[in-house]
Amino acid sequence: MRERPPATPGPRLAPGPEFDLIRGFLANGPAEGARADVRVAPGDDCAVVAAEGVALSTDMSVEGVHFRRDWLTPHEIGWRAAAAALSDLAAVAARPIGILVSLAVPTEDAGEFTQQLMAGCREAAESVGGLLLGGDTTRSPGPVVVDVTVVGEAPRPVLRSGARHGHEVWVTGELGGAAACVAALEAGKQPKPGARARFARPVPRIREALWLLGRGAPSAMIDLSDGLAGDAAHLSASSGVAILLVPELIPVHPAGRSRTREATLAAGLHGGEDYELCFTAPVGAVQPHVDAFVRAFGVPLCCVGRVGGGAGVWFVDAEGHRTPVQGGGWQHFRDGA
Repeated sequence: MRERPPATPGPRLAPGPEFDLIRGFLANGPAEGARADVRVAPGDDCAVVAAEGVALSTDMSVEGVHFRRDWLTPHEIGWRAAAAALSDLAAVAARPIGILVSLAVPTEDAGEFTQQLMAGCREAAESVGGLLLGGDTTRSPGPVVVDVTVVGEAPRPVLRSGARHGHEVWVTGELGGAAACVAALEAGKQPKPGARARFARPVPRIREALWLLGRGAPSAMIDLSDGLAGDAAHLSASSGVAILLVPELIPVHPAGRSRTREATLAAGLHGGEDYELCFTAPVGAVQPHVDAFVRAFGVPLCCVGRVGGGAGVWFVDAEGHRTPVQGGGWQHFRDGA
């Protein structure tokens, strides 16, 4: 085995403004050998990780599409971009190892704006036990683009395809808060603080997913990035089942509650960017753990329906009558989007 070089503060990079920027991103980062799952820390052409079942995903945030600078600070832009990608690890109950961030910015932003943005990315990763492993930077004429790749370990991944007839459907947290914030901002109003936090600083439910996995609960799971209606449809399609929702059980964030039942329900179904978890589990597998979950994480855990025969997403009443859920989740290339 070759002798490992001594650890140094930050990556070993040649002089130059681009590399100075990168050194700033990675200052006080992990030294080589600091973690068993990171074999080679940032500073080489590749980071090298060790894991049993490597989980990989990527998520891109584009200025003017996913964020606006008049709505978010640079730190919040970075946090949101990383949290959205990290939420994909939560969806399969993967333990985070780290993130890779590719960043395209105009020359005039290659200073404090970029440093704060990257600090947000890094802090989001560290909040769930991950590290900033590296990435890439380039000059852009605009807009700003933040592309985050997440790396995790999933020896027992929970997939979308495990839902079975008769299973229960559960949701973590409350839905519609982020959408309520966006609606307020678009109307030129000040969003409620709780709603703004849901939009600007979403929490990837990684610890919650691993906690549930440790109790053998989820049979299928997805993170709610595009709204409950649209993401539940993915569970339905992957598992070959119908998802039957009880409207009265869907937990809606206080900021998303309206004077009408229909508008409140729409906020819970179609809001998007909640980054909560929707999962299925055998009957009785979750209920004994609800109180402990709430104590551990401070968010609700709600049964919102069940899995039935057929396909698609439906409302179901006490007599078992089904009504199709109209409208799905956000799609970037839908007509008029």
